[in-house]
Amino acid sequence: MYGLLYLIAGMLGVTVLAAQPLTQPPFTPANERISGLAQRQKLAQQSIVNSIAFKSIGPTAMSGRVADLDVWAEDPSHFYVAYASGGLWYTHNNGASFEPLFDREAVMGMGDIAVDWARNTLWVGTGEVNSSRSSYAGAGVYKSTDGGKNWAHTGLGESHHIGRIVLHPTQPDVVWVAALGHLYSPNQERGIYKTSDGGKTWKRTLFVNANAGAVDLVIDPLNPNILYASSWERERRAWNFVESGEGTGIWKSTDGGENWTRLTTPKSGFPTGRGAGRIGLDIAHYKGRTVLYAAIDNNDRRPKEAEEEDKLTQEELRNMSKEDFAKLPLYQIKSYLQENGFPDKYTPKGIQEDIAAGKITPTQLADYGTDANTQLFDTPVVGLEIYRSDDEGRSWQKTHADYLDEVYYSYGYYFGQVRVSPSNPEKVYTFGVPLLRSDNGGKTWQGINGDNVHGDHHALWINPRRPGHLVLGNDGGINISYDDGKTWVKCNTAPLGQFYAVAVDQADPYRVYGGLQDNGVWMGPHNYTYSEGWHQDGHYPYRELLGGDGMQVAIDPRDNETVYTGFQFGNYFRINTRTEDRKYITPQHEIGEQPYRWNWQTPIQLSVHNPDILYMGSNRVMRSMDKGENFTAISTDLTKGGQRGNVPYGTLSALHESPLRFGLLYAGSDDGLVHVSRDGGYSWTNISAGLPENYWVSRVQASAFKEGVVYVSLNGYRWDNFSSMLYVSEDYGQSWQRIGLDLPAEPINVVREDPRQASLLYVGTDHGLYVSLDRGQTFMGMNNGLPAVAVHDLVVHPRENDLLVGTHGRSIYLADVSALQQLDAQTLAAQLHVFPAPALRSRASWGTESWFQDEPNEPKLSLSFYSSAAGPIKVTIQAKDGPLLRSLNMDAIRGLNSLPYDGAIDLKQLEAYETHLNKGRKPDERPINLKPADNGKVYLQAGTYLLVMEKDGQRKEVEWVVK
Repeated sequence: MYGLLYLIAGMLGVTVLAAQPLTQPPFTPANERISGLAQRQKLAQQSIVNSIAFKSIGPTAMSGRVADLDVWAEDPSHFYVAYASGGLWYTHNNGASFEPLFDREAVMGMGDIAVDWARNTLWVGTGEVNSSRSSYAGAGVYKSTDGGKNWAHTGLGESHHIGRIVLHPTQPDVVWVAALGHLYSPNQERGIYKTSDGGKTWKRTLFVNANAGAVDLVIDPLNPNILYASSWERERRAWNFVESGEGTGIWKSTDGGENWTRLTTPKSGFPTGRGAGRIGLDIAHYKGRTVLYAAIDNNDRRPKEAEEEDKLTQEELRNMSKEDFAKLPLYQIKSYLQENGFPDKYTPKGIQEDIAAGKITPTQLADYGTDANTQLFDTPVVGLEIYRSDDEGRSWQKTHADYLDEVYYSYGYYFGQVRVSPSNPEKVYTFGVPLLRSDNGGKTWQGINGDNVHGDHHALWINPRRPGHLVLGNDGGINISYDDGKTWVKCNTAPLGQFYAVAVDQADPYRVYGGLQDNGVWMGPHNYTYSEGWHQDGHYPYRELLGGDGMQVAIDPRDNETVYTGFQFGNYFRINTRTEDRKYITPQHEIGEQPYRWNWQTPIQLSVHNPDILYMGSNRVMRSMDKGENFTAISTDLTKGGQRGNVPYGTLSALHESPLRFGLLYAGSDDGLVHVSRDGGYSWTNISAGLPENYWVSRVQASAFKEGVVYVSLNGYRWDNFSSMLYVSEDYGQSWQRIGLDLPAEPINVVREDPRQASLLYVGTDHGLYVSLDRGQTFMGMNNGLPAVAVHDLVVHPRENDLLVGTHGRSIYLADVSALQQLDAQTLAAQLHVFPAPALRSRASWGTESWFQDEPNEPKLSLSFYSSAAGPIKVTIQAKDGPLLRSLNMDAIRGLNSLPYDGAIDLKQLEAYETHLNKGRKPDERPINLKPADNGKVYLQAGTYLLVMEKDGQRKEVEWVVK
């Protein structure tokens, strides 16, 4: 039913029927994806840039989506948290701090975890089950027998998304898995699986159909031979999501999961049929009786409600003549325009006159406000329902009389959970956008979200020994309550954040901006280091600019305070970050025109030639010459025209203006087209020939060094195709060459050309960051300090030479790439090359110690050099025209090296150093007398020094200034 509603939405202008249906490309087999890990590791081992270290610059406050958590009942200060795209984390101090445990495996996306606390054994089912736009496919089941230090892949690689793992309470080798299966393609490896040998082999014991997998699974706590499972039929494409079907149901096994019987029949009292959506399960025992609860996303249509009298509706307009429209009172038209978000330029009187003159029709007026957002939120489905069974699933009764509104809205596929207290079967919890609690078996409900609690909830643990103790996971991280939800503590110390985009301004020091999944748009200082000091002064270094699902950001370089950004489906604003003034700037179509189709991640581009000019991409390229005040479409539809469905498709997904020439524009679409305009949008040429068809254009990048060069990355994620597809054209897209042939099978999200070095390319994939020194002919891994997380965006600060990495799971990372930018052909041909060391400012506070800091305050310097071969190297620091002050030794690696130096001298040279510093001082000047700092070290004073490096008979030196 839900899919039918969206087909209607498609006919109303959300998307239109394409001329030809798209042919589904083949999905990438699991063995190719697993072998991609070996290639990723090979590129890391062969890399000559492993010394470039990344540091996390947060933010942490907003965190990211939690998929599951597992708490030790013996000591609940110990628990594991599985983040949807941020990996697995462990805390032993009740969330005060966390450590990551799953940063280097084939995938980082989490579906479910199960912990055998007695044996220190962890099971991880990869790939979350929320079926969202960024629900990354997993690679099967992993097992650790040492608390997460080491992992073994135990199979089910084609499962992609795992809903639940259940451990046998007394037989550690017996495990059951609820596998949902592929998200964007039908497949057979889905359903319930069982292993009896600790994961060496698996047996599928329940299969429904190629689009219906298992999403939840519970075991009877008193009888491990009895299990209950829920299957869920859903079919997602880039343009449509059918989230219910005949294959949805609840199943029971009485022989340890070997055989299954369907419980939900038309006579069971539980919803069945095409409208049956995702089901969540939980079980409890009370006085010898089994109590089962089930939450269902019921996609059946609600009975039509009587329309409010004297209110104009879309349905009425579609059947109204212009003569009848002329009889409507103006206040009815005014109310309709206001309620449906028409621009202010449309007035009741003006609309009436235009319809009377035949310029527009009542039907066109009705169709005007139909878009993906309104359809998503306004679809009249039944929504969340809670059912209970007291006879082991033979019959079910709905627990509540009224609708549970404003919990699922119309995207219940994102939730689907219910929990019952182990100590009280009348206390039930369910969650969607808010968290609800019932104290009477689901008859009535109350919201317990509270302060410090994000919306969109996905995991809840209930302490079986302490009533009211809850651990909650949601899109904003972890919360803990000890009073059953009255008050909550937030535990967001881990650097988690799901960024879609990252940007920088030109302030000094510069700031970083980014849009996050369900956590808005934030800005903060690039030199942020995690600290809880803001709890004391009340000022968190990052601040939120906008809510919703944060998207792309552009900053006017003239004032560093005019920011263009927005949220999902093209809703963009111009914001002044100093005055906090904001204006909605998204261009609107005219009545009678097809509505613009806006991608979830609508691309924007602020012109580098004139920052008054802003480009936006719908299915057409829109341009504003006055900072977003007014827009003009400068292209026709640059897509294939869309597909019928409930998700905007046939949209522009990438835009770029050449840094070398105004008016040279490129646009890429989600359905695989790339266009170029060489005359400022007056004409456009389709340059897609030679590129793989029907793949999402994730990025198009015009070169800043040669006008005709352009790079394009394509992404097959929405076909379950994980090939890396990267291309370059030397002739404005007339012909294409595939590059990056050594990249592993990982979808590419971004390609970025370095602003200083033409041959230097950066590529971000679903599993990390890669760099090329030869314009994409070969790549290396670049992951020192960077986990194998999805990289969604990259930017190199043109002044500071910092590379900012926006990850979809682990927030933002920063690395100094100034040495990397100097790896030209001449440097690479040398046996030894020393890079200039950045000037350092001397501090009297170096070496001081305090009770309030863990380590003495001292400089953390990195002396960079390139070596063509591994081997020992000697480094000396000496005063210019003065004594040698310090000798350092290290074993160099092949490629870039970074030698840490704390700025201290050898104390044996103290007397000679003082003599040098006092040389030439006048009699009336106080002589310099150096005293060791609190930590016993003496540090360099202001002056000029020589860095000398010697290796294999080669000697290189550079001057270095301490101010």
